[in-house]
Amino acid sequence: MKVRAAVLREMGLPAPYAESRPLEVTEVELDPPGPGELLVQVRAAGLCHSDLSVIDGSRPRVMPMALGHEAAGVVLEPGPGSEGFEPGDHVVLAFVPVCGECGPCRAGRPALCEPGAAANTAGTLLSGERRLRDASGAPLNHHLGVSAFSERVVVSARSAVKVDPELPFAVAALFGCAVLTGVGAALNAAAVSPEDRVAVFGLGGVGLAALLGARVAGAREIVAVDVVPEKLELARELGATHALRAGDEIVDAVREVTGGGADKAIETVGSERVLAQAYAATRRGGTTVTVGLPHPDRTLAIPAVSLVAEERTLRGSYLGSCDPARDLPRFIRMYREGRLPVDRLLTHRLSLDQVNEGFDRLASGRAVRQVIEL
Repeated sequence: MKVRAAVLREMGLPAPYAESRPLEVTEVELDPPGPGELLVQVRAAGLCHSDLSVIDGSRPRVMPMALGHEAAGVVLEPGPGSEGFEPGDHVVLAFVPVCGECGPCRAGRPALCEPGAAANTAGTLLSGERRLRDASGAPLNHHLGVSAFSERVVVSARSAVKVDPELPFAVAALFGCAVLTGVGAALNAAAVSPEDRVAVFGLGGVGLAALLGARVAGAREIVAVDVVPEKLELARELGATHALRAGDEIVDAVREVTGGGADKAIETVGSERVLAQAYAATRRGGTTVTVGLPHPDRTLAIPAVSLVAEERTLRGSYLGSCDPARDLPRFIRMYREGRLPVDRLLTHRLSLDQVNEGFDRLASGRAVRQVIEL
């Protein structure tokens, strides 16, 4: 079938994207779902820095690629062997397809699924197949097994989690990346507890979701750090006890307001410089969690002795160290109970044709989470 999708053919085109138009909204051919796959009508897709980092080239991917990875929609057709899914099911799509059989999956760490990671790197679905073709018949690569900036997608059933059909699509989409990554970083990776003083560096959709996760965990202090005044104000409204403007003196500022440093620091920017600041702002015995994705060439320098002499912990968290099948329903339940107001993260609603302008807004820091509604 023919569908409209946003296709990236070349990384690194200059901003403003409203002028360079790196994403071409064009008609592509979508093949039917194969075994273990689903045809899904996308109803909402979020714009994320992980998409932007592919556009600007800081997260290299195989080209050409149909972009987008945070989405919610409706199952139109389950492929053979897609047990548990029926036409009409509402689903949230997660950006790591979970095979359930590899070592990390068996160890309870599906965010590190090895076949899922290999497929995402290759630009295929979990099956190793591509279901997208351009007008000439040449294959298009899938972005993180989802390619959400499209009217319809074919995904692995292992990328989909059924959700309550009463959940608005624009809100449901946020759970696929921003909420899984941010809330999961706070609850799973950092294991925030009621006695903790928590610092969150970077207040995009993921950072503010991490702040909400720290709040729902009962953290006694939450320090929000960013350069955008409007985001700092929103952080205060969402429960931050302190909101600090990022800069060269931020380490001392965080240490001062927390009485010696954060017990848990969460870095979401994707900058090795900011990660070094987050680590330095963590107290003795504390934990620094990073979910940001710097360019692969970037390196981090920290005082090595501090890991031992101060019993520090530095850990990464991918997909919020989540099991989507377990954590998505749990986080959605928290939202319905009013404990996790992730709808506050939604700042802009767009059409598919406005996708390039949306990435200009994201790059400038003028948006938290934007959603394309289809």
